Amino acid sequence: MKCPLCNSKSTLIFKDSHYRCDNCLAYFKDSNLYLIGQDEKKIYDQHKNDANDIRYQDFLSPITNAVLKEIPKNSIGLDFGCGTNSAIIKVLEDNNYNCLGYDIFYKDDKELLDMKYDYITSSEVIEHFYNPKKEFELLVSMLKPNGALYLMTDVFDENKKDFSTWYYKNDPTHVFMYQNKTFDVIKELFGFKKVVVHNRLIKLYL
Repeated sequence: MKCPLCNSKSTLIFKDSHYRCDNCLAYFKDSNLYLIGQDEKKIYDQHKNDANDIRYQDFLSPITNAVLKEIPKNSIGLDFGCGTNSAIIKVLEDNNYNCLGYDIFYKDDKELLDMKYDYITSSEVIEHFYNPKKEFELLVSMLKPNGALYLMTDVFDENKKDFSTWYYKNDPTHVFMYQNKTFDVIKELFGFKKVVVHNRLIKLYL
């Protein structure tokens, strides 16, 4: 199979389900195993995220702290894949930031995808991208010049972990998983000037 991000050759790496890209080193699921439509949404409907939950806010604090530190208050942002109740938006609005929310299943306002933003946040979303090339093209198209993209996902390190026992792949909706090298390739493919990866937080700057 070809990598859905960089279109490079890949190698079957785990059972008959997961491939590893020879170029960007991403691990991705066979597209024949994707959940479609309501079958995918049923999984997300089970999530019980509460924007007022301090523990949930703490989990997302790498993103919100980065925005609060690096982005002026008069900026406009978008939480991409915000779900039903975004703690990112809650924390930012509590600090007098303007951040809108888009989610293909819960807040599918397509007009938001035609706007331009100073920054975009996206937590625990990019591993769900069936077509990461298309999705990153969309994200870049919504950023203003010098805009910033703040992401959170569990970044795999094949030098330290065994993919066969990695918990993150077991979620049926996790279809595209990243290594540090993957974000270097994303930087080059989509015209970012700089990428910083720190644990679960990934920052990409135009």
